[in-house]
Amino acid sequence: MDKRPKSFIIYPVNTISEVQIFKPELVSRRSELIAWLSAVLVNGTWIVLLLLGQPMSFWLPILGIPLLLIAFGMSLGNWMDRHTFLKLESQGVAFSNGLRNVQLAWLEIQEVRILPAQWGQKVQVFGEKSYFGFHTLGEVEANGRVLGRTGFVEGEHVLKQILERAELSESKQIDIGKQQEGYYYSRE
Repeated sequence: MDKRPKSFIIYPVNTISEVQIFKPELVSRRSELIAWLSAVLVNGTWIVLLLLGQPMSFWLPILGIPLLLIAFGMSLGNWMDRHTFLKLESQGVAFSNGLRNVQLAWLEIQEVRILPAQWGQKVQVFGEKSYFGFHTLGEVEANGRVLGRTGFVEGEHVLKQILERAELSESKQIDIGKQQEGYYYSRE
């Protein structure tokens, strides 16, 4: 039985090279369900009171509209996570999340930024005309227990492969507008 994490899949292309496809960890959809139930409850109460001509608190629309936006945003984020993949091939790297599809040949990659994030590290990969970003594995902990995981389990491996195959080296000075702490790699 294959012992690799379920988000790591290798599809052999031929005997010379292989394609590696990576998928991020998926978070529980419980919080999305709670957001939608809250939005339906508050907005449903608002609509019923409007239809019955009853007085209502001004808090209903103030709560109802943001709850709908939050629930929609969570659904969109979960949908994107479920459609996200990173593909490493001999020719380059491909990234897709359902809304953004980027393919970069190794020589097209101009810069990689590695920035600290709350969970894992945020990795940004820039070509001349397009870019994509992903997070390395991060674990959400409370009271010494791991409550959830986010990002790519093999994110460090993917990052190392991108840096090696794109032949990037650490850059001391880089103009990115506002200076952020992190590591920057670029083509010499």
